[in-house]
Amino acid sequence: MGKEYRGKVFKSGNSLALRLPKALGLEEGTEMVLREMQQGFTAEPAEKPKRKIDISGFAGKAPWLKPLSREDREFEERELDWTGKLLRRDD
Repeated sequence: MGKEYRGKVFKSGNSLALRLPKALGLEEGTEMVLREMQQGFTAEPAEKPKRKIDISGFAGKAPWLKPLSREDREFEERELDWTGKLLRRDD
């Protein structure tokens, strides 16, 4: 078992809060998951939500790129070689 730390419960508005020691290395604003168990409680940091990438600022950064027309999006039908051999065009 690891080190033992003590915290203090206090009133914060209409709720109770638990003051955790700085030695735990938690950052301010860290969301925690609390679980009630027969022996007491466990607390652990919640998983951070996956970040989404905002690409809205990229619009207009490559003015030489133009949207493809519907005709340009159609590809010719051809048989593909799935054997892993490289084919040469002059064969």
